[in-house]
Order: sequence, then structure tokens, then C-alpha cells
Amino acid sequence: MNDLSVSRFWDNYINKTKAYGINSKSARWYVRHAERYIKSKPNTRLVNHSAHDIENYLQSKGDISRLQDWQYKQIVIALKILFLDMVKADWAKQFSWDEYIEQAQSLPNNHVTVARDYQNIDNDSLMQGLMNKNESNKGLFNQVFSEYPLHIQNLIKHIRLKHYSIRTEQSYLGWLLRYVAFHSMKDPATMKEAEISLFLEHLVLKRKVSASTQSQALNALIFFYKSVLGVELSDSIVFARSKKPKRLPVVLSVNEINKVLNNIQHPTQHLMVNLLYGCGMRLMECVRLRVQDIDFEYCQIMVRQAKGGKDRVVPIPKKSLSALKAHIENVKALHSEDLKEGYGSVYMPDALAKKYPNAEKEFRWQYVFPASTISKDPRSKAIRRHHVHERSLQRYIKKSADSAGITKKVSTHTFRHSFATHLLENGYDIRTLQELLGHADVSTTMIYTHVLNKPGVTVTSPLDLLDD
Repeated sequence: MNDLSVSRFWDNYINKTKAYGINSKSARWYVRHAERYIKSKPNTRLVNHSAHDIENYLQSKGDISRLQDWQYKQIVIALKILFLDMVKADWAKQFSWDEYIEQAQSLPNNHVTVARDYQNIDNDSLMQGLMNKNESNKGLFNQVFSEYPLHIQNLIKHIRLKHYSIRTEQSYLGWLLRYVAFHSMKDPATMKEAEISLFLEHLVLKRKVSASTQSQALNALIFFYKSVLGVELSDSIVFARSKKPKRLPVVLSVNEINKVLNNIQHPTQHLMVNLLYGCGMRLMECVRLRVQDIDFEYCQIMVRQAKGGKDRVVPIPKKSLSALKAHIENVKALHSEDLKEGYGSVYMPDALAKKYPNAEKEFRWQYVFPASTISKDPRSKAIRRHHVHERSLQRYIKKSADSAGITKKVSTHTFRHSFATHLLENGYDIRTLQELLGHADVSTTMIYTHVLNKPGVTVTSPLDLLDD
């Protein structure tokens, strides 16, 4: 192209950036990213570039340790505009642009995978974990922190001694802070059943919380009084209880499962959804899988440290075997490249990191679903490749279900519900299902029998009895 054509091309490119909400000052950076990509392949016309070229380029950029998440997203969007809006390449319409943008998210300090190791029992680190959904309560929370630091530190200590999850820790701490703030900063050691009742009724009558939320608040306060203060509360605390609606899980039919799966083009996302449905795994169980958890000889997956701190075994679906093997080989190649670049480390919990100091670079410890970018550990400053951010799969499933025309509210957990229901429909017993799902109590698994029973569904509607 001559100089005038080049100038018009980039003017048009800048105009396209407006549709992406990019302001005029930032547009030049997107132009710069697009120019750098073009210069990386000087002998190939843009119309001859392929999806494979983009994948290789984005992978090379993801291996740059100093590259920030927002910079990586800029590069992806810049290339999306270049090939989708400017070149109008056919493959660009199907390319997983949004997935690359989502996967660029590094795991923050307070992410559930790494939060426990990053959080010492101090106000700043604990507050960081709470503020994601409680920004409006920051002032009150800080006041409780400053007035009752020992109560808070002892609560966290007892929670961690019980090996409760980081989400339970954040939840219990949040309820203690709200409880103290509700009672005008009174010392909880001076309060008992009457004050708890007032707080729980306030949650229902004023805050309109659900029955499960109210029960969670009660459990948090009972744990605090019993474990921290050594006070046994009465079993019959009197308060207005929120009515718990009887809800049945959303279940997709086999036909609907096929529709969603057929609508997922990205091979990694397709494999992850296959495992969610084919193994009945929870979302975080899937994204946290390590290579050593996959046992191809016995055709099974070890789900480690699941809900309740328990391990369990689930079978690998036969239809996913070859795809999973090929995926693991790709992960191995990616890990080898990371090692050549001087990286290759993976996050290890503190206890394991001390016990096996060299394990972080071993292939067997790598995540089965690694992030597309490497990132700097904010505490140790080590360069690591974490697992994909779970939010990317959540959004992808929602978008795929919508595109497939499914009107049910579909989430990652819907596939676990569908797994359980379809096994029962195929004649498997409730105890087997309990083991596969990892439920501590069979009563939890029994909810799927209600889905099967479908009371009233077999009744003939009086409308159908009318003469035509």
C-alpha cells in the first residue's frame, strides 16, 4: 500500500475502536499493538494470516513476564479489530477472542486458590479478602477490626485449625463484623442469645435475606461463641426465621446438553465442559486439576481437597479420553517452553512447597488447564503459570447456552446437576451417586430423586380431555 492508503487504513482502524468503547487517547496503543503484530510477519499479507498465527503470537506475548493483564487484553482486542473489523477474515468470526481476554486474568492475592497462603492474620490482608463484595461496609469493618483485634485473630486461628475453606473464613468473619457493628460496637463477649436473635431478625425483616443466608450467619456466630469464647449457646435461640423455599436444581436434558456442547468451538473449553458433565465435578475442582490427578491407566481422575477437604475418584468419560490425552501433551509442550525460558514454576501451597522444594517445576504438578499468560507472584515475586480463571468458563457456558437457544438458567453447576439426574435415570443407585458427587450425607443427594419423581407431571391435563 502507498502512504495515503496506509494512512486511510489506520484512520479507519481508529474509527473501529470507538465501537469497543476505546477513547481517542487510548486508540493509539491499539494501533501500536496491531502494527507490532504486522511487523512480526512482514512477508505475509494480512488476508493470508490464520487463526494459528494469532494463537502462536498471543502465546508468545503471554510468556512475557513483565506484561500486565490489561496490556495482554489490549493486544487481543487490537488483533480482534484488525482481523474481524478491518480484514474481515472468515476465521476471525469463530475465533475465541473473548476467551483469550478472560484467560488473561491473573489470580489475585485474595483468589480462593491462593488466598490462604497470602493472608497472614492481620487487618490489611483479611480486609483485602472481604472488600470484593463489601466495599460499602469498609468503614464499619475497619472500626470493628481496630476495637476487637484479638477476637478477629482468634476466630481466624480456629477456622484455620479446622481447615475450613477460605470462602468459609471470609464468610464467618464478615458475619462477626456485621454482628458487632449492628450492636453499636459492643463487645461480643458481653452479648448472648438475645442479641443474636435481634441480629438474625434484622437480617430477615429489614435486609430480606434468604433462609440459607440467615442460617449461615447463625452458624458463624455459634462457631465464634463456641470456639473463640468457649460459650455454649442455647439450642433454642428464638427468632423470626426466613422461610426457606423448596427449590429444585436446574437440569438440562440430554438433547440440551448436546446443544450446548455442539455450540462450544474452543477445544479447551469444550473439554472442560465435558468433564463438568461427564464427571460431575464442581467448577473449582475442574480448574484446579493437576496433571498427576489424571490416571489414564485406571481411566479415572482424583479430585483432591474438594468441598469439606475430602478426596474422591471419578471416572474419565471414554468420549473424552483422546481429547484429554492430546490436551495433556499440549500442556507438556507449553511447560517445556516455559522451562526453556527460565520459568515453569506452578503455585504450591506453603506446606507442600516446604516439603517438596523442587516440585513446583515438575510436570506432574502443573495445572491441567493452565492460564494463557504467566504472571508474577505478588508475594514471592516468582514467575508462575496459574490455572485458568474460573470466570472465563462461567461466561463461556452462559454465552454458549444462550446461543443454543436454551432458556433455562444455565451455569457450570447445572452440568453437575444434570450428571446426577441422568445417572439416576439410567438406574444407578443413590449411594453410588453420593460417592461420585462427594456428598457427606446421602440426604443431600436425595434432592435428585425429587427431580425424577416429578409429582403431577404424569397427570393428564383437563385441557387435553376436551373434545377438539
